[in-house]
Amino acid sequence: MEFNKIAVIGAGTMGMGIAWALGAAGKKVVLYDIKQEIVDTTLARIAKGLAKAEEKGQAPAGAKDFITGNIAGTAVMEDLKDVDLVIETAVENMAIKKDIYGKLDAILAPEVIIATNTSSLSITEIAAITKRADKVIGMHFFNPAMVMALIEVIPALQTSQETIDAIMELSKAIGKKPVLVKEGPGFVVNRILTPGMNEAAFILYEGLASAEDIDKAMKLGAGWPMGPFTLADMVGLDIASAVLNTLYTETGDPKYRPAPIIKQLVRAGWLGRKTGRGFFDYSKK
Repeated sequence: MEFNKIAVIGAGTMGMGIAWALGAAGKKVVLYDIKQEIVDTTLARIAKGLAKAEEKGQAPAGAKDFITGNIAGTAVMEDLKDVDLVIETAVENMAIKKDIYGKLDAILAPEVIIATNTSSLSITEIAAITKRADKVIGMHFFNPAMVMALIEVIPALQTSQETIDAIMELSKAIGKKPVLVKEGPGFVVNRILTPGMNEAAFILYEGLASAEDIDKAMKLGAGWPMGPFTLADMVGLDIASAVLNTLYTETGDPKYRPAPIIKQLVRAGWLGRKTGRGFFDYSKK
């Protein structure tokens, strides 16, 4: 199955990275969000990032023009009606996702696959509210999506083998390394990694060590490329909190309850790098 024109729903951090990765692989992309200014800001960020990469020799000459030339933006959902595939990256809220999928059902051709980039929500539940349950699948990229090689491919209970094969093939075609994962809360990476970040937050909350020293300990003692707080700030504390809450709700296991300091930071709006402050302060960096 060939995907030549792909819609990416959500122009946030993940949507930006996914659109960038697809455009770099020569795919035509339509980046959608509810407001045109959000889309325009993200398109400008992609262009700026590519220009900087070219200047530093991290991208070949002409990469900016090639990739940005493959990505268009819109705030009109009807503009997605002729795409071959949709990749949805909306916030980790089931009600919002269900609303989006209902609207997509009304405008997309019946054969179009919809892939969700959810970090932890049930793909089976999402698929059940569509008219194309066999064509709904999880396609979980990792941040930054234009750099990270892994994609978790997660079929819903209803997903057809044809859909699974098509998404596995696409993942490889855009230079990624897909792994097939059965549906379960948190899938593989977040099931292991997010509780690790959460335990670090409990250690910080208990005053056993500073955030800087906890990060240093995990880098030097466990070989992590970055510490748990640096990672949490990069992922976004709202995302980490949502994943933990899903794990807690789905399993009933109290080990997944978010640490109090994570709740406090989210309530303060200190979500990490994207807001300039999380466990660490990035406003002066």
